[in-house]
Amino acid sequence: MTHLTLPARRLLTALLGGSLVLLTACQNNGTAPSGPDTTPPASPQPATSPSTAATAARLTAQQRLDLLANTVTATPADTAAGLPYTYVHLQTWARATNTIVRSDVRRWRHEADGSGREIIRRAPDLRGLDHQPTPGERQELSRAVPHSLQHGIGQLRPYLPGDIPADPRELTRLLAPPALVNEPAYPRILANGVVGLATSHHLDPRRRSATLRVLAAVPHITYRGTTTDLAGRPGMSFQVVADGSTSTLIIEPTTGDLLAATEWINGGRRPGLHSYTLLLDHGRTSTTDSPTAPTTAAAATHLR
Repeated sequence: MTHLTLPARRLLTALLGGSLVLLTACQNNGTAPSGPDTTPPASPQPATSPSTAATAARLTAQQRLDLLANTVTATPADTAAGLPYTYVHLQTWARATNTIVRSDVRRWRHEADGSGREIIRRAPDLRGLDHQPTPGERQELSRAVPHSLQHGIGQLRPYLPGDIPADPRELTRLLAPPALVNEPAYPRILANGVVGLATSHHLDPRRRSATLRVLAAVPHITYRGTTTDLAGRPGMSFQVVADGSTSTLIIEPTTGDLLAATEWINGGRRPGLHSYTLLLDHGRTSTTDSPTAPTTAAAATHLR
């Protein structure tokens, strides 16, 4: 399997249906109505939402992602574009030779100069690679001792430098050069690029929509139904099998946010978990304090 590293690196159970109940009332100063109600009935409204449309039967993965991209909604963090720090809270499971490293990372990156702060908790490493992360492991991470790290100018680099394009074709070219389009690893590179982008940047609705369209164009992407991530949040699951690995991304259908992503190595000398990423929180803040502080709470998107 070819693992390429690029210099420029991104249940739904509530199917909102049912019938609309139209209530009409007639009132005449407390007396009985003098005649039949001639008020025309209200026009029925479609009992669907973007999520129900996207989870309908017989749609391709591309059609579902395009539907979601057309209806991405804003979050509180989208109104805080002027704040200097990008904030992200991740929990990750990542292989290191023959072990799985488990980390909880809160990161504040200054957009202008790449400085910032991280608070990192580490649970004990697990030997072996045939591991499926469990919700109980999140408790281990929450009990781990936190370590605070200060980063100087330029030490916290974004996944992509400069402005993130809102044009899906341009964004695709940045995440995976067109010269690789016929390579077996190309679909995997694009899927990993979407994960890298979502876990490094705060993307506004237009750019979240663009990432969904990038995913829609990934060769051989399939829809795997509704599911929940390790934090119990419902989402739509999309899968890419390429270059000897299986990548699964869980998307929140209303905001278009990435909730979680898994990459599993299918064969070779060391099959098993390559990575699991849980994106718990992201947004923009004015300081490197906790985003739940009164001055910054409105500027963070809480996905838990």
